Amino acid sequence: MTTRIAFTAANATVAQTARAALTGRYGNVPLEEADVIVALGGDGFMLDTLHATQHLGAPVYGMNRGTVGFLMNEYSEIDLPRRLYEAEDEVINPLAMTAHLKDGTVAEALAINEVSILRAGPQAAKLRIYVDGRLRLDTLVCDGALVATPAGSTAYNYSAHGPILPIGSDVLALTAVAAFRPRRWRGALLPKTAHVQFEVLEPEKRPVMADADGKSHRDVVTVDVRSDPAVQHRILFDPGHGLEERLISEQFT
Repeated sequence: MTTRIAFTAANATVAQTARAALTGRYGNVPLEEADVIVALGGDGFMLDTLHATQHLGAPVYGMNRGTVGFLMNEYSEIDLPRRLYEAEDEVINPLAMTAHLKDGTVAEALAINEVSILRAGPQAAKLRIYVDGRLRLDTLVCDGALVATPAGSTAYNYSAHGPILPIGSDVLALTAVAAFRPRRWRGALLPKTAHVQFEVLEPEKRPVMADADGKSHRDVVTVDVRSDPAVQHRILFDPGHGLEERLISEQFT
């Protein structure tokens, strides 16, 4: 059976060149008609592609034409249909963010990697954290905090010294970014079903922004974060190089 492939690529010249070469070799169908979507770029473009195609049933297979490429496979123009046929399917659920802004508006977004709460001015943010409606941390003075999925645990979360989470662990990482008070608080591991709420203290003096996979909203006063099991993203990886293996390998480098 012929695999119908839709190619999508980042704006970078190297990605566009790869798209031209692959479409010339394997053809190209509209996204809505594809059995598989092949994304050419880096991790940021992969996230954009997953968000843009979440309403479609086709899985996404990434090939690295960017910088990091943690979510991507190695680039090759050879025998792509075979690679797609043999690829392993990983299913991940995004985080759903609901942010209430100072002007009364409400912003909603989905995040495959993480939802970040970050200071938006010269002074540190001051946050109060609830988990499942229960007050867990009365005051966190910090540059920010984030909730990360296992898929996103090696991204910003890892840079902020958060834990790497194995795929399938059904946990989320709650990680502080440059915590000042409590100085030694490094965060927490929470069940995937947890509902996390951040309350911004002194929002006029200490403005805060919320970010979901690069989509930012300023002047937030409360931010709710929870996993959304109704949304499933399918990512394809070459055998032996799936997210599970990558997460384990990352801890030994």
